[in-house]
Parts: sequence; C-alpha cells; structure tokens
Amino acid sequence: MQQKILILAALPDRLRLDKEIREIGEAIKRAAKRDLFEIQIRTAVRSQDIRRAIAEERPQIVHFCGHGMADGCLVLEDDQGKHKPVSQEGLAALFKLNVEYVNCVLLNACHSANSAEAISQHINYVIGMNLPITDEAAIAFAQGFYDGLGYKTSDNQDVFQRAFDEGIVAIQLENLSQESIPILKKKLLDQNEQTK
Repeated sequence: MQQKILILAALPDRLRLDKEIREIGEAIKRAAKRDLFEIQIRTAVRSQDIRRAIAEERPQIVHFCGHGMADGCLVLEDDQGKHKPVSQEGLAALFKLNVEYVNCVLLNACHSANSAEAISQHINYVIGMNLPITDEAAIAFAQGFYDGLGYKTSDNQDVFQRAFDEGIVAIQLENLSQESIPILKKKLLDQNEQTK
C-alpha cells in the first residue's frame, strides 16, 4: 500500500528547512521500498494551510519542520508572515479529525514533546522533541527516520519504531550528543501507558 508523506514547513528563520526536505527526498529515493512512498510539500504554512493540506492530501505521515516554543506550541505564520503560535490542544483537535488515514506525525521542532503527547491521544505514532534541538541534529534525525522507514523489514517488525530508532542512531553517529531529545509516543489501548 502506498504511503503519502506530507511535509509542512514553516518559518525557516535560521533553519535549513530546504536541506531537511532534500534529505527526506533523498532517503526515500534510496529506499528499497521507494515505490511505496509519495511526497507532497507545503511551505510557509499557516494554520489554515495545515488544516486544508491534511484534508486534501489525506497523508499517512505528516512531517512538520519549523520552530517550537518553550510552552509546547508550534510556530506558524499568520497572513502577514508574522509568527503565530498554535497550541497543542488545537493540533490534537486537528489530528482527531484525521485519524482515518494519518498514522504517524513527526514534529521536528524544538519543545514539541507536549504537542506530540496531545496528538498521540488520536494518532498511532507521534514524534516530538523534548528540548531545543540543533538544526544539524534535526536533519540527521529526519534523514535516519526516513532511511529506516524505507528499509525492508520483517513482517512482525514495528516499522515506525524501527524508523525512530534509526533516527536516533543517525544523531549518535554524527556525535551530536542530542539523541535523547527525540521522543516517540505511541497510541495505546490504555492511554495511561505511553511509551518513550
């Protein structure tokens, strides 16, 4: 079954979002299962752009790259191109509307762990960052994650867990000392048991 990846990029201030997007594309091109993936990209996203893109594209994987705030909000743009925080409650409500097809959300932004926690009430796999992460480490994680997603795996292997682990190893191999920043939240039948 083909998987659509929707990349949402916002506010590239001092970030190499172009490099992150390129590395994701290259990882998918190298993948043994590359024919199973389709990538759609939206840049300079505002809150209404995210809402519409998810509804229109119906992706299985949503990848957000941009900035996050210390309180856990993601930072998007408003109509004037200024910073606009989006709360974790708003993000959770958005993904609750799209549980039919979204299976994994990757929030590659500083301080996005609280948003990941909120979204994981509805989505099976959600990755966030529990602290600030350097651009270099965020890109290494994304590259490793999508490399891992594209590898051949056994039928009983958890593909998203393997991809997450591959992202962590990518950070470790670059000696960036930030491998404890990405966290994986899994939606479980018992919401009290969240996995790190």
